[in-house]
Parts: sequence; C-alpha cells; structure tokens
Amino acid sequence: MNHYICETCGVQYNQSIDTPTDCLVCSEERQYINPNGQTWTTLKEMNDQGSMSNSFTLEEKNLYSINTKPRFGIGQTAYLIQNDGFNILWDCISYIDEDTISEINNLGGLNAIALSHPHYYSTQVEWAETFNVPIYIHEDDKQWVMRPSDHIVFWSGESLTLHEGAVLHRLGGHFKGGAVLEWQNGNDHKGILLTGDVIQVVADQNWVSFMYSYPNLIPLPASKVQDIANIVKGLKFNRIYNAFHRIVKENANMAVQKSAERYIQALNGTLFNT
Repeated sequence: MNHYICETCGVQYNQSIDTPTDCLVCSEERQYINPNGQTWTTLKEMNDQGSMSNSFTLEEKNLYSINTKPRFGIGQTAYLIQNDGFNILWDCISYIDEDTISEINNLGGLNAIALSHPHYYSTQVEWAETFNVPIYIHEDDKQWVMRPSDHIVFWSGESLTLHEGAVLHRLGGHFKGGAVLEWQNGNDHKGILLTGDVIQVVADQNWVSFMYSYPNLIPLPASKVQDIANIVKGLKFNRIYNAFHRIVKENANMAVQKSAERYIQALNGTLFNT
C-alpha cells in the first residue's frame, strides 16, 4: 500500500495498492495532465533517489522560504513564518526528508500549517503527522482533499485567526475556498500578505493579477476581482509574497487595487483597442 503522488501537481493521494488512474486535481480546467501522460511517484522513491533537497532562505526577519531542488510538481514555494513563538507553514511542498525536519526543528518547529488552495496540498498530511500540528483548509475546498486526515481542520466563514497577528482570509477566485494569510507583524509591523497564487505577483513586480486557471489562461469575472480587491483593501500589509518567489516589496495594497482596476478595464474593453 502506497500514498501515491502525482508528478505533475505534487498532490499526495490516500493509500492504495495500485496507482490511481487519473489525478483528479490535474484533470480539470485549472490544471492539466502532462502531455506525456499521467505519472506517479511516492515519497519513499523521492527520498531513495537521493537527488532532491529543500533549501531554506531567510527572506527577512522571521520569514523563511522553502524550495525543492530540482523543481518538483508545480514548483511552488512554502514559507515558514515565526510569529511571536507560533510557527506557521504557509502552503506546502511535496518533498520532506530528515534534513528538512531537522532544519525546521532548529527554527522552532511548527504549530500550524495553512493552505491557500488545493494545488499546494501536496504531502500536507506527511508534514502534519511529522510535526503533530493541524492543517487549516477552508471548507469550500474540502472536495479537493485527496488524502483525508484527522489533522485537517476545515474552517468556515470569511476569516480565521490562527494566532494574534496572523489571520486567514477567504478570497475565493482561483478556487472557491482560496485563502490568503495576513501576517500583521511582518515587515516591521507594516504587514505582509502571503497569497499563494490566489493573488499572483506578475513579472512586473509592482503589479498583481488574478486568474481562474493560470496554465490554461482562463480569467476571473470582473465582479469577482472587484470583490477580492474590496476585501484586501481593509487588510494590514505593505508587502506581498506569492507562491513563486515574486514579491511586491512596498505599497502592496495599492498595487492590488490598481491591478484590479486595470484587470477590470481590460475585461470591459476600456483599457485598450486591438
């Protein structure tokens, strides 16, 4: 019996004797099946290969990024937030080994794991079992959990305080339960918003964007983008970190507002003529 992992998205499935036939996460329009076909691995195989490792980078005070090398799955970044003695893993990556466990323990361990959306669920249960912590997922995305666990807490409503100064907010959009983490104590108490790709920092890192599907370039409705901008406007942050190591370094709330306005103008046909 194995917990198989989809090699395209990195999501781990419930235990089974045979490999699953299809990845349900990749089989819908927000993701994609690898053109070369569906392939699977296991965490044991990944560890036995001996070619993978996780790197930790201190981004700024009390914030570490964690990346797997070589890239695996979607290639997202996880973040370790040290919030006044309460350590949060924001989003998750598939690869975990003894070196990773040791490094996190050296940084104070974990108290909670929180997820932005299903594409980053990866091996979240392995992480939660290793550190004996809860996983916070919005209940609107419950159907996308491929490996159930008693560690998973399905929260409801529009916001949830994990710890003083660290609040989850449901924005929806990319996924119905899509969430961001408002870290009010970050950036010298100016605030940091960790967004996964519910809000995506783009190549010009003074701007962001919003999509239903990024790989398949399916936009969100203008009304939804405006809803997201309205919610975010009331949050405390001056900086954004997304899932792919892009950062809006300052005036990030303003960047979201102007980006939403531009996005809506483009959808309504008033931004340009072509």
